[in-house]
Amino acid sequence: MNKSMLVGTVLGAVAVTAGGALATYSLVNKGPQYAQVTDVQPIKQQIKTPREVCKDVTVTRQAPVKDQHQIAGTVVGALAGGLLGNQIGGGNGKKLATVAGAVGGGYAGNKVQEGMQQRDTYTTTQTRCNTVNDISDKVVGYNVKYTIGDQAGQVKMDRDPGSSIPLDKNGKLILSQSQPGQ
Repeated sequence: MNKSMLVGTVLGAVAVTAGGALATYSLVNKGPQYAQVTDVQPIKQQIKTPREVCKDVTVTRQAPVKDQHQIAGTVVGALAGGLLGNQIGGGNGKKLATVAGAVGGGYAGNKVQEGMQQRDTYTTTQTRCNTVNDISDKVVGYNVKYTIGDQAGQVKMDRDPGSSIPLDKNGKLILSQSQPGQ
């Protein structure tokens, strides 16, 4: 083997070894490129969504009164009471019994008609509505715990980062990362 070939081979081997050492040194000296995620907890907020709920209910109402002052009952009661009073006694007693029977019968007839009117009811179906709130949880962010080397940290993020968070060239977290399709 000639001397120049030997020198060339040695110089080539030295150059390759030096290049590999420099590449390894730059990778080792660069540090980690990702922070390791150790825990992700969703931050939830309660959302109230109002909605209207309606149902049909049966309602009992009093029928409209045609004779508010119960005149018909008073008149019929007075006539019946007067006739009954007229059957009692004789002379002035008969007249007094007739008047008392008419007054008592009129009052009784009035009250009987009043009671009948109060019991005269009808039922109808009515729709009644009210507002209820449906409660649900919405994720509004994430509390993320991470480590960079042996240093731990925590950050709030708007998305779940997965198992790692990329770092910039200064070793700081890159939090704003475009998602596919954005």
